[in-house]
Amino acid sequence: MLTSGDVVDLDLGAPEGREAGFRHPAVVVTAQRVLDAGPSIVQVVPLTTVLRKFASEVEFEADFENGLDHASAAQCQHIRAVAASRIENTRGNVGGTVLNQVREVLGIILDLPG
Repeated sequence: MLTSGDVVDLDLGAPEGREAGFRHPAVVVTAQRVLDAGPSIVQVVPLTTVLRKFASEVEFEADFENGLDHASAAQCQHIRAVAASRIENTRGNVGGTVLNQVREVLGIILDLPG
């Protein structure tokens, strides 16, 4: 079962323009109460190892818990809904602090009330 903050591997398909695409790790940002219901669609934020210092990206270090090999950035500007069946495996979890930072940036991007 998926958990909010899980780092998963999935194929995002062929990109158009500057979209994230192909096989990428991503962070699951769907609310836990939704994940507990076993949805067929989940919301993810792709990760990149190209650290650009964009305000729309959240950088964090690789560690044993998240299962990554390199420092990465969650590309919040690329949030997307994907079929849960696209998820190939779970590497680890980014933890509450990084997940909260990602959700905060998503809130800014989507102009959600704080």
